[in-house]
Amino acid sequence: LSLLKSGTNVMLLLIKRINLTLPTITRIRITSYFSTDMSEKIIKAKNVISGRPTWQQTMLRISDPAKSIPFYTDLMGMTLIDKFNFPQYKFSLYFLTTLPKGESYTLIPGTQESHDYLWSMEGTTLELTYNHGTEKEDFKGYHPGNDDRDGFGHVAFNCDDVYAASENLAKAGVTFKKKPDEGRMKGLAFAYDPDGYWVGIVKRSKPGIIPNEFNFSQTMLRIKDPKKTIPFYESLGMKVIRSKNYGTFTNYFLVSSNAPSLGEYDLGSDDAKVKCSMLFHPVLELTHNHGTEEDDIFKH
Repeated sequence: LSLLKSGTNVMLLLIKRINLTLPTITRIRITSYFSTDMSEKIIKAKNVISGRPTWQQTMLRISDPAKSIPFYTDLMGMTLIDKFNFPQYKFSLYFLTTLPKGESYTLIPGTQESHDYLWSMEGTTLELTYNHGTEKEDFKGYHPGNDDRDGFGHVAFNCDDVYAASENLAKAGVTFKKKPDEGRMKGLAFAYDPDGYWVGIVKRSKPGIIPNEFNFSQTMLRIKDPKKTIPFYESLGMKVIRSKNYGTFTNYFLVSSNAPSLGEYDLGSDDAKVKCSMLFHPVLELTHNHGTEEDDIFKH
């Protein structure tokens, strides 16, 4: 699946939990990964690969960890749970996640204990990849997506009050693609992270239930043909929990196999929207612009 104009790709990496050869991912620009426990052999669904696959990470390439890590930890409430440094290959990896409010993390990132936690945890992480030297002024920056035919869209965080959260972020010096009172979609904001990636600020349907100010809630990719892409992610254990047709495009929202069961409901209903917004686990949003599946030469 082509992701960006620069010729980089969306890539899938199946990782055996705990054991990983990390240098194999150095060529990845922006991607989502799935980890798999190879000790589990029996899967009920015929189309799901063995090993209980779960959504393990979304990766963004960053230019300066001294700016990006505080943005995601201090402002967006994430926790740095692990890091890897490869000076011989001139890159470093940082893994962050949203922990439930009040849950302390006592492991030291970069230790074997934190490595073990990372590759066995049930949650989803945001991986920040730093190529050494990109923090220098002569670096021209990374392409953040959202140009014509780009596949990558954004990451997002849920909160109780988008207006208050956006005001606090603005006071902290964060700039915005869209503030909640701008544009046609009122109450939705898109902030810029230090590298210019869009960070959605999305309102929870029911305030006061999730105590975290923010929780990592979404990664959005544009897709060409849902009849091909959705079965692909379903084979990795994911499930569609909501879909919404807006006339010219449709959004599909999928969760990992370890997300809590939401019961039975209409995928296009308001109930589906409420259930989706109240998840602590992130969703994978797949955006299909109608007609792209009929164009043989089209690709993101």
